[in-house]
Amino acid sequence: MDVVLEVKKVSKIYGTNNHVFQALKDINLEMIKGEFVGIMGPSGAGKSTLLNILSTIDVPTSGSIRINGYKVNEMNENDLADFRRDRLGFIFQDFNLLDTLTVKENILLPLALANANPKVIENKLKQVATTFGIEPILERYPYEISGGQQQRTATARAIVTNPDLIFADEPTGALDSKSALNLLQTLKKLNEQEQASIMMVTHDSFAASFCSRVLFIKDGAIFSEIRRGEQSRKEFFQQVIHVLTVLGGGGHHDVI
Repeated sequence: MDVVLEVKKVSKIYGTNNHVFQALKDINLEMIKGEFVGIMGPSGAGKSTLLNILSTIDVPTSGSIRINGYKVNEMNENDLADFRRDRLGFIFQDFNLLDTLTVKENILLPLALANANPKVIENKLKQVATTFGIEPILERYPYEISGGQQQRTATARAIVTNPDLIFADEPTGALDSKSALNLLQTLKKLNEQEQASIMMVTHDSFAASFCSRVLFIKDGAIFSEIRRGEQSRKEFFQQVIHVLTVLGGGGHHDVI
């Protein structure tokens, strides 16, 4: 099994002298290629800090991070920028689309920045537009489409480069229940059919039930983890809720 993410003794400390806050404490984890991993925990537990550090948006105070063998926390800013563009995908709650670009242009932006071959660009556009069912809106602008369509556009942009790892930060947080379900089903399909490796921070037990494994964080440390295995999604959903109850927090939707 190929390890796509290897994290060893990662800590994050904010502040100096007598005003120190340790947001993460000696985090160790591995993620295998093709896994769909959720990160959950109470508000302030450190889950967003962890995602930001693993996705190279922030840097750890100590510890090491490897993504597909690359020591990302030892890269300089220029190398990191190239690495993010070429090897990582990002899905944010607020979409982060550019209103001055069409849906098509937003999706293809990472490939354009990488000076990809025009034929490659066209083929990738057809592939992701079909996957996400957004062919009819390619020439429209983000402000002309629904929240669900904006999130599908953002997700298409995240995978258009065939990234080694996709990071999703509360991707359903701004969506209605139908759009959220559509997005989660699409992510699950990408994971199962394309072997996409996905790490998702979520407060939502329903969203977490689509994952193959869920890590629970409390007070900056990994509290526990559960794996779906052969359970149905509904059974896994109930297990997620149980752990959150023990942990002391976390919201959830009713099972659809």
